[in-house]
Amino acid sequence: MSPALFEAMEISAGYGGADIIHRVSLQIDAGEIVTIIGPNGAGKSTFLKAAFGLLRPSHGMTLLRGIDVTRLRPPKMVAAGVSFVPQLDNVFPSLSIRENLEMGGYLAGRHAAARADEVLAMFPELGRRPTEHAGRLSGGQRQALALGRALMLNPVLLMLDEPTAALSPLVRNDVFERLKAIRESGVAILIVEQNAREALAISDRGVVLVAGSVALEQPGVEMLANPSVGRLFLGLDDPEAVPAAIPTSNGGG
Repeated sequence: MSPALFEAMEISAGYGGADIIHRVSLQIDAGEIVTIIGPNGAGKSTFLKAAFGLLRPSHGMTLLRGIDVTRLRPPKMVAAGVSFVPQLDNVFPSLSIRENLEMGGYLAGRHAAARADEVLAMFPELGRRPTEHAGRLSGGQRQALALGRALMLNPVLLMLDEPTAALSPLVRNDVFERLKAIRESGVAILIVEQNAREALAISDRGVVLVAGSVALEQPGVEMLANPSVGRLFLGLDDPEAVPAAIPTSNGGG
């Protein structure tokens, strides 16, 4: 059997010597969307940063196609086929749309310009004005540009931290539709997301993090229908669905 595209094995990590996530395990197969949800402070973004090499884990390891990448720093992770889109500061406002894309494709060298043309064709609203400065774009357009930059090196895995934060419902829907199209091209996507219902609706699997540990892992459609998850994380106020705790079956960590 082929190894998972990406696997985190009992990852612990944090800041200043204090772990925020504790032995979190998760795997992603090619072409999957996996969404991590949970309360504020649960360690969702911390896990993403540890998985991408922005934080060094205090315990555990990460594998890409079965190869240990635990100690690779972000530039090496990008070269290996993993792209990361942070929630904030994910474009260069003073550069044009095309310049942002070419910055994202710097490792492609002389092929960056041609790849920028391909990415602009994927995002027509950006392709119509490639010389416009990113600082003049709307929130949704900036997010589209951030996704375009992340796709410049043809990654096998995208890691996205709150890709729809502060966006209107209409723009959020557009972002999720884009993510579905990216997944259909064969790229796997790992998302940390507060807009849980919309994210789980397009996800193959959902993972709930609570207090730095995996409390539950289920297919996205099952998690949407789970009354415990609905009550605690999806804003579904069903008095008959108040749980004592989230069940830990089908999960890890």
